[in-house]
Amino acid sequence: MAVTSQLPALSRTIFHVDMDAFFVSVEELYDPSLKGKAVVVGGQRHERGVLSAASYEARKFGVHSALPLRTAAKLCPQAIFVEGHPQRYREYSEKVYKVLTAFSPQVEMASIDEAYLDMTGTARLHGPPLRAAHKLHRRMKEETQLNCSIGIGSSRLIAKVSSAQSKPNGVLWIVPGEESKFLAPLDVRAIPGVGKVMESHLRSLGIKKVGDLARLEEFELEERFGKWGLALAGKARGEDAGGWFDAEVGADTAARSISHEHTYNEDTADTNQLEATLMRLSEMVGRRLREAKLYARTIQLKLRYKDFTTITRAHTLPAPTQLDGEIFEQVRALFRKNWKQRREVRLLGVQASSFEAQPEQISLLESGPQQRWKNVLAAADRLRDKFGESSVSFASGLRGTFRERTHENPTGLPGKNKEKWSRFNYHTASPTGLRPVGHSRAAVPTFGKTKAGHPGR
Repeated sequence: MAVTSQLPALSRTIFHVDMDAFFVSVEELYDPSLKGKAVVVGGQRHERGVLSAASYEARKFGVHSALPLRTAAKLCPQAIFVEGHPQRYREYSEKVYKVLTAFSPQVEMASIDEAYLDMTGTARLHGPPLRAAHKLHRRMKEETQLNCSIGIGSSRLIAKVSSAQSKPNGVLWIVPGEESKFLAPLDVRAIPGVGKVMESHLRSLGIKKVGDLARLEEFELEERFGKWGLALAGKARGEDAGGWFDAEVGADTAARSISHEHTYNEDTADTNQLEATLMRLSEMVGRRLREAKLYARTIQLKLRYKDFTTITRAHTLPAPTQLDGEIFEQVRALFRKNWKQRREVRLLGVQASSFEAQPEQISLLESGPQQRWKNVLAAADRLRDKFGESSVSFASGLRGTFRERTHENPTGLPGKNKEKWSRFNYHTASPTGLRPVGHSRAAVPTFGKTKAGHPGR
């Protein structure tokens, strides 16, 4: 559909590309019998924990991501539950990333199945926004066999909100100057960052729609919600305001913490199993630290008992680390000091924070063992890149091995910097305590909304 509005000369053009039901769609490629059925990805109906994704057929019954698996089974008894295959999703995310980088040099993977592209200045190469979006949409389908929805706007926020409004399999362009008109009738929950708690606060003030929010003065919002109130005022106008939205597309945004946790299907007080789980979680955190080239100074334990009583305990290291063994040593000490023996545990978690880009200078006496472990873990990471996250593990963590959870921000997210190692010797990946554990190889004309497949001019 043509859009004839006169555009500001310096207007930015941001695409938000969101893969439709990504995890489910990948599973359907491997098992076509799942197509058209209610499918839940992330575990079995009897397990604890939450689901990672649901097909559109399952969503009709109120099933959505982050819903407890057992609740999903009650809402949609006929649903097919799939464990999930994180390595498959990483591989397809790489394919998605390859398509995106053919359209813009500025691409940021916001998660495994969504990305922002700065398309400003690409009109000569790809055409005006709608035409470029449909071109991208077709290329994505041809090269990945997956559908996506694309939102186009003058800000990241508008692009993200418009992609949600165009789902599934659609394209929506919010013409510059029409941002407030587009946002006004939407529920306040449509604004990224507004969760249930903030929604309840806003509703108590009589604010249900974004338009209601936009009518409030900035000083009122700041008085009630501080800096977040000012960010809300900007978001209500369609501006990139607050937190992550302040950054440019593709800019490095440092993580504040990295964590992994595991919920047991059956509560346990088995010391060996609990500590083995902590070892596995420490490996996962260490892997993410090395991938991000970060060193953590603070290590935190999360411990939840059978009755849901939860405690967190942290320790600050004299020198930052990214080594699995050092992380485990600290979190195990916290566990032994704080766990009430024989009391059954429901969940364990390990978190690293207080990041530094480079470690402090270490002594010559320590450099030998430290460097050897760095080499060992580099080799282990290379194996995981090639054969999957479960291909290598510390022997002490084998008993704590559990299925990798399917989630939006896994290790190996496309476009993130990784150390490239020029040499790899399999035998260096098998020092004492570390061993391989298996190989596996527009309906609204003003805004320019169209359905994918109809070329925009």
